[in-house]
Amino acid sequence: MKGPLTSECTLCDGTGWRPVQKGEWRAVEPCACQTSPHEADWYMERAHIPPRFRQCCFEDFFASTDNSSLQMALVKARGFAENFPMVDKGLLFIGNPGVGKTHLTVAILRHLMTGKGIDCLFFSFPDLLEQLQESYDPVALRSKAEILQPVLETEVVAIDDLGARRVSDWVEDTVTYILNYRYNQKKATILTSNLPDAPPETATRGSAGRQRVSDTLLDRIGIRIYSRLFEMCEKVPIHAEDHRQTVHQHTQPWKHR
Repeated sequence: MKGPLTSECTLCDGTGWRPVQKGEWRAVEPCACQTSPHEADWYMERAHIPPRFRQCCFEDFFASTDNSSLQMALVKARGFAENFPMVDKGLLFIGNPGVGKTHLTVAILRHLMTGKGIDCLFFSFPDLLEQLQESYDPVALRSKAEILQPVLETEVVAIDDLGARRVSDWVEDTVTYILNYRYNQKKATILTSNLPDAPPETATRGSAGRQRVSDTLLDRIGIRIYSRLFEMCEKVPIHAEDHRQTVHQHTQPWKHR
């Protein structure tokens, strides 16, 4: 085992091993302080995590004591990462933009890759669909099969911003195939969505007085995907302010998304 990279780590007290709870059993696992910054960067690049989010970790996620949903989201994310692979479902983080969904998702992947050596991949939902559509071009550099293979086979896959594109027959068929395959193969999937899970209780009205109802996750992804989603993922709602709007008011930026 590599020697501790810091003797002042508060997670492992400089031992290189941190205690974790796995069901009814207490165990230890390599601490994140054992991974050098260069090594962590290699993992993050390999997982296709955007540079803006590569420093996200559990330790710098601020869950206000006044916000129970942020605290619960952090507990769920940590629990998934620490207990993997002994987990029954993936996670679906739902909330407005800027509340920390991507931050927690990347923190999970960081923990799994650097602490447990788990293969992980991160995809933006719109970018993934764009790549698949481009594969139909006769001069495309990659085929649909080449693009889909890592999405289907990687042990843990995160898909960010689910529902960012309106549903079509092609989108519904493609996403249903991906989720069904991963569900049947018992591969963990982590998803995020900015869309509400249910229609708003009260609809707003436009300037002409016509009723306007916001899109929901079900509206955007269709009933087949929606049904499968909640069989394979635990829903984790986050109710908080958009911290990207307030980040410039603080001296230290908070990377919530």
